[in-house]
Amino acid sequence: MLPTTPAGDRPPVRLDPARRPPPPAAAARPKRRGRWRRRILAVVAVLLLLLIGFGVYLDVNLQRTDALPADGAATSEGTNWLIVGSDSRAGLTSEQEQELATGGDVGQRTDTIMLLHDGASGPVLVSIPRDSYVPIAGHGSAKINASYSFGGAQLLVQTVEAATGLHIDHYAEIGFGGFVGAVDAVGGVDMCIPEAIKDPKAGLDIKAGCQELDGGTALGYVRTRATPGSDFDRVARQRAFLSALISKATSPATLVNPFRVVPLGSAVTGAITVDDSDHIWNLASLGFAMRGVSGGSGVATTVPVGSTPTIGGESVVRWDKTRAQALFGALAKDQTPPKSALGP
Repeated sequence: MLPTTPAGDRPPVRLDPARRPPPPAAAARPKRRGRWRRRILAVVAVLLLLLIGFGVYLDVNLQRTDALPADGAATSEGTNWLIVGSDSRAGLTSEQEQELATGGDVGQRTDTIMLLHDGASGPVLVSIPRDSYVPIAGHGSAKINASYSFGGAQLLVQTVEAATGLHIDHYAEIGFGGFVGAVDAVGGVDMCIPEAIKDPKAGLDIKAGCQELDGGTALGYVRTRATPGSDFDRVARQRAFLSALISKATSPATLVNPFRVVPLGSAVTGAITVDDSDHIWNLASLGFAMRGVSGGSGVATTVPVGSTPTIGGESVVRWDKTRAQALFGALAKDQTPPKSALGP
């Protein structure tokens, strides 16, 4: 018999302290943690949707052209980009042309021609001198940059494929105005200038030393020929600067900063022209391949030069056929080219 209370009820049961239910505050913690988890996931989902939406916007607004010939006969392994810097003044006002010393638009030619190979052997960036004397279909032999004037991007691609034996998979072109805009969008590019250069024709007056180049100064720097090596110095500067620019554009400091990446994305869509088959993710792969070159995991070179004769009253560049064939033959097989095949 259990003792009873005066009212005849059983005494209250005494619980073991270890078995007592948690206080209300402790019971609420899992619910609060769950709410924060849902909020974080919601924020991540919104950011992901914004990122995808921004990517779609950039892809839709990319400038495109029919650059790759449908009947290209060249075949090769790996992926090859033809990167072109044209002397187009499109988008520049007359005041900007004067400020940047670009002169008037005197017929569009390619100021810069580079071939980027990317594959299992690592990225290889090859500068093709614009005065390279090569056969151009339907026009005999002439400077390679004239092929752009004769037949636009398609004839240039066709000419490069015939001269190198490599199949061009992607095409990217940027004009003067787009170049300046891209440099300014990333906040300028740091470069170490080995010697002072003053060139009124390129609107350039730069001192030696490490410094940050804005868009206008950078344009003059990659255009000038006012150094002892003339065009050969210029293509080396172009490779170095383009690598530095893309390295900064693809750096975490740029990609996670909306005040940098949004203007950069907008500048890219207004500055770069790609082939009809290219998309924003192709440009991203181009950027990371170029970052590999600038980071030291790739090779940067110029087509080996044999001679610089004067033909038809013009100074031209003839390739060293044996070494050039070794360079492009290795790239066609997606192999690292031998050092003996590298140019200046």
